[in-house]
Order: sequence, then structure tokens, then C-alpha cells
Amino acid sequence: MATIEEQIKGIEDELAKTQYNKKTQHHIGKLKAKMARLKDDLEVRRSKGPKTAGYAVKKSGHATVAIVGFPSVGKSTLLNKITNAESAVAAYKFTTLTCVPGLMEHRGAKIQILDLPGLIKDAHKGKGRGKEVLSVVRSADLILLMIDVFETNIQVLVDELRTANMRLNQRPPDVVISKKNRGGILVNFTSRQSTLDEDLVAEMMNEYGYINADIVIREDIVEDELIDYISSNRHYVPAIVAINKTDLVTKQYLKQIEKRLSGWKLIPIAAEKDRGLAEMKDAIFDALRFIRIYMKPQGKEADLVEPLVIKDGSDIGMVCDSIHRDFRKNFRYAQIWGKSARFPGQIVGLDHKVTDQDIVTIIVKR
Repeated sequence: MATIEEQIKGIEDELAKTQYNKKTQHHIGKLKAKMARLKDDLEVRRSKGPKTAGYAVKKSGHATVAIVGFPSVGKSTLLNKITNAESAVAAYKFTTLTCVPGLMEHRGAKIQILDLPGLIKDAHKGKGRGKEVLSVVRSADLILLMIDVFETNIQVLVDELRTANMRLNQRPPDVVISKKNRGGILVNFTSRQSTLDEDLVAEMMNEYGYINADIVIREDIVEDELIDYISSNRHYVPAIVAINKTDLVTKQYLKQIEKRLSGWKLIPIAAEKDRGLAEMKDAIFDALRFIRIYMKPQGKEADLVEPLVIKDGSDIGMVCDSIHRDFRKNFRYAQIWGKSARFPGQIVGLDHKVTDQDIVTIIVKR
């Protein structure tokens, strides 16, 4: 009987020679689902094998950012410039052999930045301690892809992260699966247009062992997105790109790179020369979707020095949770000054959404 690796290789070969069209869509969809399931099974089996020494990283601050890039692109230099860390720097590959954390303080937020060994092709197979690197990256709240102006093939990094089940700048598909005891697979599409059909969805779910289930698909998705949802082990994370050593090229050359990578949020920097670092810090803060709230004790002046840093979209209930676990339970009302208030000092409840630089007073039961 063929091993899992041999089965995966056979499917990859068949997919490579099968042209995608309406006639082959079902066959390709089933093959992709089977291959994804086999890869998941293989990963589970490998995780039960002998353990290799990983990188122990204790998370700190409001969020964690992993710097991911090829060897010798300036990751350590950037870490040293924007944080309190001291990571070894040298002009040869693989200077960083472990994970070096640093803390960046910016606009009231404390953000942990991780300098990792360079990521190379086939890192997901363990090359260059790639598995240890990827396991750390997977725990990050933001990925900072770092390239230099002379090596801009960012797709190698993206492919390695994708193979490790990380999805950059994507959100989970709007799908709901409800298991049941009988009745087979019932599919309900709520969007006007659908690339998939009911039979294909049912066949792909069967590959994952679903025999009886209701599935609601609320948007137009493709086979890979459905597989991602069924697998339920994908990590969706925002990512931005730093282009380093831009001091060594002309503006015209840089514009060509920016045009080629137009789908990404790009921050041109020259880490050694301290260029673009303020913009880099702002980009990290914004990509993490942070906002700052200033607390005002009842009858006193607001503390405009030390903001409370929370996620954009937070409500007063989440503000309470950030202050003390008993604040929500004992909450009476809150007062708001700022953009989210209809008038200064508006009285609001737990579900009121706050905005950046609002001033907030929380009144609790005594």
C-alpha cells in the first residue's frame, strides 16, 4: 500500500497535468480535498514523532510581530533600530540562529517584535530549521515580510507560509457547517453567484469524512477556500512588507518594485541609515488595528499621557474587560468625549463602539 507521502506525490502529479475547466472541476476539487486531508494527516503523524528543540518565546506587550525574510536582508538591524533588543548583525547568511525578541513602544502600545532565522525554500520540510521558525510565526498577530531591493521574490516566503497553513491578509470564508445524524450532505448557497455546485461541495466534504451535515455558503468561494474552512486549522493573519536597503537604488528602480508588488502594503526603509523607521512603526501600529482610549476618573482630569490600547471595533464592554475583570459585572454606565459621542459627556452602555482617542469614564457599582 502506498505511503501518505507517495499518495500526496501522486495527486500532485495528476493535478499538474490536469487542465482546470468546467469538465474537470469536480475531479480537481476532489483531488485537492483528498490531498489537503492527507497533508493534515501527515502533519499530525509527524507531530507525534521525536520532538526537535524549538524556540521558546514568551509573548509580551499588546501584540507580537514576526519578522520573516530571507537570510541577510537586515532583519536583525531593523530589530535593533526599532526596539530595545540587541540581535547579532553580520554580513553573512544565518547570523540569527535563534529567536530574538525586542519590545517596541509606539503611540502608547508595547509591541513585541521577533527576529527569526532567515526563511528559505522548503522551510516547511525542516530546511534551515524552518519548522521551528514557522511554529513561532504562526503565533504572531502580524507578519512583517522583509525583503531587500535586490531580492524581491516575495512569493517564496508567501508559499512557505501558505504550506504551513498561514493565510496572509485573508479572512475565513463565510461558511457554516452543522453536523447531524442523518440526511446526507445538504448545501445552501445564499449568494447570487457560486463557483461551486452542491454535488462538488458534498464530494469534497465526503473526502473529509462528512457524511451527514448541513452547510451554508454565504459568499462565492473557490475549492481552496472551502478546503481551508473544512480543515479548520488555518491561521489568518495580517501582513505588511518592508523593502530594505532602498538607499542603494534610484527612485525609478524602487517604483518598479512597488508596481510589481502593488497588492501589498509596502514600507520602503534603509534600516542601517535610519530611513523610513517612523513610517515602519506607524505601519505596524495601523496593521494591528490598534486605537487609543484615554481614561478619565469621575470628577478628575483625563489621563492623556498613558492611553489604554485596544483593538479597533471594541465597545465599552471590551474596555471594561481591559481594565479589570469585575468592571463589566459591576458596570452602571459610561461617559464618552470624542468622535464616537453624539455630544460631549454622552452617557452610553456596554455595547457602545469607541473610536481612536476617545475619552472614557466608567462608572461601576460600589
